[in-house]
Amino acid sequence: MTISRRYFLKSAAAVSLGFSGLKKLLGPQSVFASTEFSYGFGNLLPDPEGILDLPEGFKHSVISRVGQKMDDGFLVPGLHDGMAAFPGSNGKTILVRNHELGSTTSPELGPFGKENALFVDGTEGSVYDSGQTTPCLGGTTTLVYDTRNGQLERHYLSLAGTLRNCAGGPTPWNTWVTCEETVERTDDVLSRDHGFNFEVPAVEEIGLADPVPLTAMGRFNHEAIAVDPSTGIVYQTEDRSDGMIYRFIPRVPGKLKEGGKLQAMALRDKKRLDTRNHGEFPTVIPGKPLKVKWIDLDDVMAPNDDLRYRGYGLGAARFARGEGMWYGRNAVYFACTSGGKEEKGQIWRYVPSPHEGKNREKGSPGTLELFVEPNDSQLVENADNLTVSPWGDLILCEDGPGGDGLVGVTPAGELYKFGRNAMNESELAGVTFSPDGSTLFVNIQSPGLTLAITGPWRS
Repeated sequence: MTISRRYFLKSAAAVSLGFSGLKKLLGPQSVFASTEFSYGFGNLLPDPEGILDLPEGFKHSVISRVGQKMDDGFLVPGLHDGMAAFPGSNGKTILVRNHELGSTTSPELGPFGKENALFVDGTEGSVYDSGQTTPCLGGTTTLVYDTRNGQLERHYLSLAGTLRNCAGGPTPWNTWVTCEETVERTDDVLSRDHGFNFEVPAVEEIGLADPVPLTAMGRFNHEAIAVDPSTGIVYQTEDRSDGMIYRFIPRVPGKLKEGGKLQAMALRDKKRLDTRNHGEFPTVIPGKPLKVKWIDLDDVMAPNDDLRYRGYGLGAARFARGEGMWYGRNAVYFACTSGGKEEKGQIWRYVPSPHEGKNREKGSPGTLELFVEPNDSQLVENADNLTVSPWGDLILCEDGPGGDGLVGVTPAGELYKFGRNAMNESELAGVTFSPDGSTLFVNIQSPGLTLAITGPWRS
């Protein structure tokens, strides 16, 4: 799907960010200070319902709310987070959605209701961690939605017994990899260790996925993943202020449960590079591609939660809270939510080698580029989840004290506002487009809503 570029203001001076197109005007060492904004679809209009402000011609509908009874008898859990859309039968859309529920979350926000009254013995074999006394409440739910008539056809619990399912990512083989953003271990509350990825099939049939932890992908504070469809290689972010970016090369592409090799991203000519740009002088210049190499990691179960320290000691790069990640436009885009001098966030772009993961990769390495670093809360306030739109723009979810909205980023690096949370100060999450390109889905994490947004995408 294409959209006329006349909807995006072309003036580089109107955008405070670094990107390769600006180098021709201002040079790669320039400091950007403008706080003006280009609006890709026009100014945001107040929402009469007080939920989400959108540009003229766009509308939203709430398709799922925390506490609703689902078709399997369980309740919609709270703390909606990462999400992706998959093609279903007869043009329908299958959404798989995360719930960032922790070990101390109140049962009222969980799928089993007050005092976990709906948790019965018959579900225990399909629950990863039933706990010492009460089950873990995190996991995923699946929604089947018809974009043609705007109707939710069914929804159900699809993974149970995990913790803090924050983000994740879709795979080319129609599964959702959900990530635990925790490294909690067995104790007087938990029956099993946590800190893993789990794979959930995107299917319309009601049922719980087999809760198998993908241990070879590492045990750390997971956030999101992205898969290169040409290789099956999985890239991962780590939500730590001193985290790493990981690459998982599966033994068999498309079969993550069969194991593989975990590696950490490093820069070929800059050992132990700190990419966070927190100091007065940046260590990474926007728009400049850097050659990447990958470092093998061992003891990936990391019982002491020291994987990032060991990787850094071997020369890996350090990143400022890796969060959302998505594959699109032949590249992997990811957000570092507290990167930059003002800690307002960065967007990175990794272009894989034409020989990614192969012996010839050394002669033609992948490249990493700091794509956007605004350092201005009026432009982006701590980008979190993100996706690549059907026409090629990135759509970012904000998660910061000064902004909780949706921000678009054009391929040239220009930014524009697309949505604003008018309901409360909760973060937006799980932004994803339906396979037919007609509908943008997004979550308001608290109180727990999923919205479907439609409008003149093809103006």
